[in-house]
Amino acid sequence: MRAAVVVFPGSNCDRDLAVAFEQAGFHVDMVWHKDAQLPQGVDIVGVPGGFSYGDYLRCGAIAAQSPICKAVVEHTERGGYAIGICNGFQILTETGILPGALLRNAGLKYICRTVGLKVATSDSAFTQGYNAGDVIQIPIAHHDGNYFADDETIARLQDEDRIAFSYTDNPNGSRGDIAGILSHNRRVLGMMPHPERAADEAHGGTDGVALFRALSGVLTPA
Repeated sequence: MRAAVVVFPGSNCDRDLAVAFEQAGFHVDMVWHKDAQLPQGVDIVGVPGGFSYGDYLRCGAIAAQSPICKAVVEHTERGGYAIGICNGFQILTETGILPGALLRNAGLKYICRTVGLKVATSDSAFTQGYNAGDVIQIPIAHHDGNYFADDETIARLQDEDRIAFSYTDNPNGSRGDIAGILSHNRRVLGMMPHPERAADEAHGGTDGVALFRALSGVLTPA
């Protein structure tokens, strides 16, 4: 199993994400934002958290125009897997891979704490390690995590069971308490909370481990 973790100027969770993948059994390649291609044989692309390009213009907007993001779009269009966490979620919406946008938190303040997440569906490669309805504890750290989409998009996400995680106590004003969503083919996940920061007991919790282990089971070569 091969994972590629994209690194932008301003990424600060790339190593954490790589370690979480490695602990689940993946070989990981770190990929620079100026690279025009992903390594051969990559099964899943991780777009990490941080502050790509200093969050100038709009969070994720500049990163979405980088050479590597064109390759990520092509990867997902071929049916490849991808996960975008925090800034990575913002980037995936800016590329159009996922619908909606991440706005400033409703309180206009940066939030950094552990929150309760309800697993809204177990019907995906990312969430099958949980049961729908489970509540897990995952850290957040964002200023622009307020998920917004129009009524039609929200209804479609709900009708197609594409809401992966929702907040038990909404910290940022996201519509429908949405914390993470799936693409139409369920092979791309975008989420604001950081499961890679909940993958080691020494860091305070391991509720994120099941996400990476579930992926390793799905993507294990036949």
